[in-house]
Amino acid sequence: MTGVTLSEPDVLATPEAGRAVVRGTTLRISSYVGGSLFSVAAAALLFRHLGVIDTGRYTTATSLSALVAGVTDLGLTGICVRELSVLRGEQRTSFARNLLGLRLVLASAGIVAVTCFAFVAYGPLLGLGVLIAACGVLLQNTQTLLTVSLSVRLRLGWLSALELARQLIAAAMIVALVLLGAHLLAFLAVAALVALVLFTPTIALVRGDIPLRPSFDPRRWRALAAPMLTYSAAVLAGTVYLRVAVVLVSLLCPTRQLGYLSVSYRLVENLLFFPALLVGSAFPIFAHAAQADTARFAYVISRMFDAALIVGVWVSLSLAVGSRLAVEVIGGSKFLPAAPVIAVQGISVAAVAVGGVWASALLSLHLHRVILILNLSLLVAVAVAVAVLAPLYGAQGAAVATAAMEVVSAIAGGLVLMHGRAHLRPSLRVAYKVGVAAAIAVSPMLLTSTPIVGRLALSSALYAVVLLALRAFPSDLPGLLFPARRAG
Repeated sequence: MTGVTLSEPDVLATPEAGRAVVRGTTLRISSYVGGSLFSVAAAALLFRHLGVIDTGRYTTATSLSALVAGVTDLGLTGICVRELSVLRGEQRTSFARNLLGLRLVLASAGIVAVTCFAFVAYGPLLGLGVLIAACGVLLQNTQTLLTVSLSVRLRLGWLSALELARQLIAAAMIVALVLLGAHLLAFLAVAALVALVLFTPTIALVRGDIPLRPSFDPRRWRALAAPMLTYSAAVLAGTVYLRVAVVLVSLLCPTRQLGYLSVSYRLVENLLFFPALLVGSAFPIFAHAAQADTARFAYVISRMFDAALIVGVWVSLSLAVGSRLAVEVIGGSKFLPAAPVIAVQGISVAAVAVGGVWASALLSLHLHRVILILNLSLLVAVAVAVAVLAPLYGAQGAAVATAAMEVVSAIAGGLVLMHGRAHLRPSLRVAYKVGVAAAIAVSPMLLTSTPIVGRLALSSALYAVVLLALRAFPSDLPGLLFPARRAG
C-alpha cells in the first residue's frame, strides 16, 4: 500500500462544499436520530436488566474505556482530518500510514494502563470488564479513523450509513443478550463485536483513498508528533474532564448516586453526537478555508455558530422539559431521582455545540497552545467543582458542576478566538432570537396536568415557530438542502 495516492479533495474549494455539508449533516443527523430510537430501546432493556448497581458498574467501565480512546487519540483524529484536507500526494499517504501505526501503539499502551488501574481500584470483576470494553474501543476507533477519508471527501452519505449500522447492530446485540440473560461482561463486549462487523464495508469504501496498512517507524512518529504535542496535551485534558464526573462520583459517592448519574451521562453522551455531527461534518471546510480563504473562513464560523446554537439549545430545552419521560423510558421508576440530573446536565449539549465551533476554528488556525490552556483550566475547574459538590449533593451536584463548567468553557473559547481577530466575530442577532424562543418554549413545564409527551411536543413547536417568526433560520437553507435542478 505504500504506492497509494490519496485522491485530491478538490470539492473543499468549491461552492458545492457548503451544499454537500448541509445535505450531508442533515442526513447524518436524521440517520442518527433513527438509530437512536433503537439505541434508547436497547438501553431501556439493558438498564432494567442490570439494575441500579450493575448499571453504575457498566457506565464506570465504559467511561474508563472511553478515557483510553480519548487519552491515546491525543487529538490525532482531528489532526488527521485537518492534514488530509490540505496535504497532497505521497505526503498524505505517508502521513496517514504513520498516524494509523502510532494510534494503534498508543491505544494498546492505554488499554494496559487503564486495566491495571481498574483491577486495583475496583477489583477483578470490573477490571476484566474494563479490559473487554477498552479492547472494543480500540477496534472501534481504528475503524473510525479509516472513515476520515469519507469525511474529507464529503462522502457523508456513506458515513451516515456506517454510523447508522453501528447503532442498529449494537442495539440488536444488546437486546439479544438481554433475552439470553447475559452477565455484565457480555454487554461490555458489544463495541468490539460491532467494530469487527463494520471493518469489511469500511475497507471497501476507503480502499484507494487511504492506506490500510499502518507504518511502525518510531523516527517518523517523532517527526509526526513533535508539532502536535501541544494539541495532543490539550485533547488529553479535554477528554479527561468529560469523564471525570463519573469516575469521581464512583469513588466519592454511594453506588446509587453513581447509578443515577450513569443514566443521565448515557443519555447526554448520546445527544452530544448532534453537535459533534454538525461541527464535524464542516471541519474539512474549516481547515481548508483557514489556509486558503480568510473571508470564507469567517463566513463558515458565523454560519456554524448560528446552526450549533439553534440545535444545541433545542436539545437542552427538550431535556429540561422531558427529563422525567427520558428516565421512565430508559431506566424505569427505579431511576426517577435521575430526572433532575438529566435536566441540569442537558445544558451541556448547547454549551458543547457552541464550544465545538470555537475549538474547530482554533484547531484550523493551528492555535494548539491556546486550546491546551483552555482545556487544562477546564479540567482543573471540573475536578474541583465535582469533588466539592458530589459528596454534598450526589449526582445532582456533579451535574451542576459539569454543566456550569461547559458553559464557562464555551464562553471562554469564543472570547479567546475573537481576541485580536475581530473579523471572526459572528453576529449575535441569532443568539438573541434563540434566547427569546427558548424563554417562550420553556413555558410548557408549567402545565403539570398535561402529559409529558404533550409538553415536550408543545415546547418544540413553540421553539420552531418563534424562530421562524423571528427569521432566525438561514434564508438560503432550502436552496442548500434542495438545490434547483438544472434545465435540460
